[in-house]
Amino acid sequence: MIVITAPTGNIGRRLLPLLTAHDEPLRVVVRDPARLPDTIRDRVEVITGSHGDPTTIDRALTGADAVFWLVPPDGSLTPDQAYSGFTRPAAHAFTTHGITHVVGVSALGRGTPLADHAGLVTASLAMDNLIAATGVAYRALANPSFYDNLLEETDSIRDHGVFTDTTDPDRPTPLVAVADIAATAATLLLDRSWTGVDTVPVLGPRDLSPNDLARIMTEELGRPVRYHRETLDDLRTTMLGHGLNAEFVEAVVNMKRAKDRSLDATTRPPHAGPGTEFAHWCAHTLKPALTPETTDAH
Repeated sequence: MIVITAPTGNIGRRLLPLLTAHDEPLRVVVRDPARLPDTIRDRVEVITGSHGDPTTIDRALTGADAVFWLVPPDGSLTPDQAYSGFTRPAAHAFTTHGITHVVGVSALGRGTPLADHAGLVTASLAMDNLIAATGVAYRALANPSFYDNLLEETDSIRDHGVFTDTTDPDRPTPLVAVADIAATAATLLLDRSWTGVDTVPVLGPRDLSPNDLARIMTEELGRPVRYHRETLDDLRTTMLGHGLNAEFVEAVVNMKRAKDRSLDATTRPPHAGPGTEFAHWCAHTLKPALTPETTDAH
């Protein structure tokens, strides 16, 4: 039995169809079951609630042996509360229910000096340590930033031809499509012959700078797109203006600063798959998202 947390999120909703295609008992933990597609809801057992709640996760793990673990972002909490605090009930339950395998969503940076002061990345790696200490076989999916973060800027890209971040416009860094993270997770969850604790980098085919992204988007979308570099101070001010927890905001700023100092620099493992090219993602994911839905005027 595999338990999937955050099944309606960006990664979870891509992971579920990959798992339901196989003859494997599945259970999902979801706050709102109505958000599950009908085709999925009929194929899985549903536990309603938050997987950070001790009672809910205890119910979810009964009779299971494997877990896909993803902490939902919560800017109202401190980084420790949002990652390790949220995960502690599950870590206890992994032991009491005899869970053997856990695949978790984490970040690049482990083993680098920058990781000690990288805000949300530091908190994510501490969460990995918490899970690994339970004795389960654990694979931390170490991810860079996602292509899919650009979907949050569809209005700006469509209306102004601009996307924003805080990194050096000419600094190439790894990026990845969430579909590739889901595919990697599915492979690990379906073939649980692995043991011990390890980190699995999930990377796109090539490192790209913001200016590279702008060039490729321009080519694929057929409209000019340019990159605007925001300062860390402006990012901090904007996030605080949204009422987010001040420690959480500072952790985001520290993560962005560390990424701009090459936190995500890594050697691509020889066994890594080809991954999704950014141009392909633009054509098949971003471009449709930029097209407003048409309605029948009659």
